[in-house]
Amino acid sequence: MAACGTVILTGGAGFIGSHTARLLGEKGCRVVVVDIREPPARPAGDTTYLRLDVSDWRGLREGLAALRGDAVDAVIHLAAVVSVEEARRSPRRTVVVNVEGTLNMLEAARLLDARVFVYASSAAVYGEPLRLPVDEEHPLRPINLYGDTKLMGEMLVKRYSSDYGLKAAVLRYFNVYGPGMRGGPYAGVIHAFITRLLRGQPPVIYGDGRQTRDFVHVRDVARANYAALASGAGGVFNIGTGRETSINDLYRILCGIVGRCPPPVYAPPRPGDVRRSVASIERAAKTLGWRPGIGLEHGLRETVEWYRRRLGLRG
Repeated sequence: MAACGTVILTGGAGFIGSHTARLLGEKGCRVVVVDIREPPARPAGDTTYLRLDVSDWRGLREGLAALRGDAVDAVIHLAAVVSVEEARRSPRRTVVVNVEGTLNMLEAARLLDARVFVYASSAAVYGEPLRLPVDEEHPLRPINLYGDTKLMGEMLVKRYSSDYGLKAAVLRYFNVYGPGMRGGPYAGVIHAFITRLLRGQPPVIYGDGRQTRDFVHVRDVARANYAALASGAGGVFNIGTGRETSINDLYRILCGIVGRCPPPVYAPPRPGDVRRSVASIERAAKTLGWRPGIGLEHGLRETVEWYRRRLGLRG
């Protein structure tokens, strides 16, 4: 569809959320961003920012009250604690934000008569894969608290879909990267590799580096979010590339792009990390009409250039 009415986008000031908000605006949507972060100085397009906490039901209900009577077409729920390590260190906050926050947004969608609910889940719900590539029928056996909370969120989405007729799409993101990634103590491996390489510092590889991941570009993820909204299709969908890349190979690719390659420092494996991961994405292709369009090398090169500009470094 050319336009999609009013869309509530939680976490819309974050990494994936900001790319999704931009795409929704390009598609002619009216976007209502719900986030605890400060909004950007110049919101793009027809975008309204509400500084709200999804885990605070009273504040959320009062903040969204102005939308009563409006035709809210969809809710895209991205707001979450998104790091395995952060979840391990802050378990209570993780459960409150990821589980209670999801319940609150489902209830808000019900009260606002939203047509579609898109839930950002994670490949972490699968745990250690029993088979590769991982399809959506793979057993759900999370091995960390982050995966547990995402699975609990999925269960709530399924219940609301069943009990209240809400059309709900669950998108299980694999490893998302791209321009706009955030730093901090819980940043992902690509952020850590790029920033250290650009500064001439050796990165840390946890384990032997042979563990694998499926890295998907953030703009492809934003497109998947819109495809789920536009199609109105319910169900569970993997959002990845179908390409398995080892951490050692990722490092070699980034070395070639940056132009320097200090020997990495190997450290013991981190608790809660799976050994191998790669998605089957045929269901998303068939039902949502979505496939990734940005190759890993191209996406990494673009991401490195974004970091160079951000850090004030010359190529």
